[in-house]
Amino acid sequence: MSGQSGGRRAPSPASPSFPSRRSRSKLTAWSLLGALVLLAATWWFAARRPAPVGPIILISIDTLRADHLPAYGYQKVQTPAIDALAADGVLFERAYCHAPQTLPSHVSMLTGRLPFEHGVRDNIGFSVRPGERLISQVLREQGYRTAGVVSAYVLRKETALSQGFEMYDSELPPASPEVSVSQVQRDGAESVAVAQRWIDSLASSKFFLFLHLYEPHKPYSPPERYARFAPYDGEIAYSDELVGRFVRFLRDRGLYESATIVLLSDHGEGLGDHGELEHGVFLYDEVLRVPLVIKTPDGVRGRRVATPVQHIDLVPTLLDLLDLPRTADLAGRSLKAILFRGHGAVPEEGIYSESLYPRYHFGWSELFALTDSRYRFIAAPREELYDLPQDPREQRNLARERPATKGAMKAALDRLVSGKPIDTPLQVSPEDRQRLQALGYVGAQVEVAGNVRGASLPDPKDKIHVLEKYRRAVELAGDRRFFPAIGLLREILGENPSMADVWQQLANLLIRAGQTEGAVEAYRRFLTLKSTEPGALAGMAGALMTLGRYDEAADNASLAAKLATDPRVAANAHELLAKIALARNDPEAARREADAASRRQPGSALRAYVDGMILHKAGQYDRAVTHFLQAVRESRTGTVQLADLHYYAADTLARLNRHQEAVAEFREELRLFPQNTRAHAGLAMLYRATGHDIDAARAIESLIATVPTPEGYALAAKLWTIFGERARADAVRGQAQEQFSGAREPTDGR
Repeated sequence: MSGQSGGRRAPSPASPSFPSRRSRSKLTAWSLLGALVLLAATWWFAARRPAPVGPIILISIDTLRADHLPAYGYQKVQTPAIDALAADGVLFERAYCHAPQTLPSHVSMLTGRLPFEHGVRDNIGFSVRPGERLISQVLREQGYRTAGVVSAYVLRKETALSQGFEMYDSELPPASPEVSVSQVQRDGAESVAVAQRWIDSLASSKFFLFLHLYEPHKPYSPPERYARFAPYDGEIAYSDELVGRFVRFLRDRGLYESATIVLLSDHGEGLGDHGELEHGVFLYDEVLRVPLVIKTPDGVRGRRVATPVQHIDLVPTLLDLLDLPRTADLAGRSLKAILFRGHGAVPEEGIYSESLYPRYHFGWSELFALTDSRYRFIAAPREELYDLPQDPREQRNLARERPATKGAMKAALDRLVSGKPIDTPLQVSPEDRQRLQALGYVGAQVEVAGNVRGASLPDPKDKIHVLEKYRRAVELAGDRRFFPAIGLLREILGENPSMADVWQQLANLLIRAGQTEGAVEAYRRFLTLKSTEPGALAGMAGALMTLGRYDEAADNASLAAKLATDPRVAANAHELLAKIALARNDPEAARREADAASRRQPGSALRAYVDGMILHKAGQYDRAVTHFLQAVRESRTGTVQLADLHYYAADTLARLNRHQEAVAEFREELRLFPQNTRAHAGLAMLYRATGHDIDAARAIESLIATVPTPEGYALAAKLWTIFGERARADAVRGQAQEQFSGAREPTDGR
């Protein structure tokens, strides 16, 4: 009854909705197969994704250590812009450069080739060879608009790094020739503004931009708003501000999401680790390990990659992203798989680095290094091996403890560099060598020959204290403490007489201290070591001209002009020849040399200056002033300024009773050439003549502060005597007596 009725099974759901066990097994297999096909298709499309159509932007932040960024675990500075970019892309925890110098490193970055392949081995004396193919050239051929905007003299257009860029802006602010090439730079904010204007001028987003920022390169002088950080970190914070400004610009223009952005550095900074405060000598992590962040459209975001990568991986990666073929001479690896697949990887390989700076500049051994995921081997007179995961600060040399590892890495490094010459910065023809011998510059000590290997030269580890003493001398000189600086340099040369750069620095300081005869001898010693250095030849010519030895000066300047490959040095040599001709009252020769300078460095103001000087010497001030002011206008577009231009413009204006204009020109001369004693004196006398006695006194005080030499004090005393203030003149003489006849500052700078 009801029980029988209630015992009937409930009807089963329709069979099509629930297949049998066998059917379910078949379906599961097909589903799994479909999923695998879908996964494979996804992988294939990720690997073969369309080439990016948006901009490609390379941002290089000079001298930026990876381990001084919060993205790499550092806690003493804030870099929100770089952090945000890393969150939008892939951060490579162990990226390495191939040379701890700006120019060689950037050439490797843009060519995808190692320094011994592209031949640029130092910041000075090298340029990109004709025929080297930069990524800018490749992209331009693919229809990309291309621009390079750089912030330092070492990357100027004349290095030929501009190849392939339709616009390459290396315009730098005016600077005295006394300024080191490493310190001629422009504020990164100006470079960012140039880049933004160029982008705004484009009708398409298909462009490649290389943007170089020189912060945080020394001298560290961050804006006041970052004073809460250490100076180096403050410059990092400022560079991050600039990156943030540029990224906001891209967002505002709707370019950020479609952009491929690479942010990296050319090398790091020593900061005292291993005894090196700056960079250029050693090959430890503090200078070789650099930040690298790559952000791509629709790529992996927020990934961190521990696999060691290198600068020469950048070009193959960009080519792969664009589905362009790579040439056989590119040894780097494409990182595309890492950028688009969360599990992508690249094959590991040893990473090569070199330092030839100690050889070229000090006669010490060159260094070579090979780095892999665990070890770094450094080939030096005393070889080094470090276990990087266990000893990240590279304090324990394992070369003796692990001979097998050392031997394997040494053999691999030897295979890389075997048969590769150490390039010479400047070649000398037999005719030039004969001329040099006639001038007495080729002696027993010669430049280190290219076939001499580092094993026979001093190990930089044993000499780094010498380099730091040298850099301390440079700092003292920057503070105008010339005599302690000269003392330090003489100490160095007493123990290391073959250090050519120290002889040149000593010569420069002796000139600034008013000891021109000593400077001539220092230049002579330098030129016995580096006989073909046109800058030193020009320096010698300038010193000889100051002494009135015009024939010798002209011989040296002529040779400098002939040997110079750097247009700046060549133009300077022709400038010296023009000034020698003026001193000899030979106006035609002066004009001829001025025209030669303009050919070597277009835009030179020298011809107008020479025309003005010829008229000034003839007493035709009303005509001379026109030429001087023309030269002033022309000089505004130049980086390196013409000594005495503003002084003679001021002197001429003063003679024409155009006093306010004269004051402005005197001040400009002193801004560019603060040690021009004639400009100090001219300004003081003009103030006194026009009744501005307080300003005249300040001008004399500035003279003593800026030129604290016997010459400076003597001129100050003479000015007070001319003004009829003998008590003040006697006081200045007393200060000089105490300064130079009594207790001088100790040579260690304390």
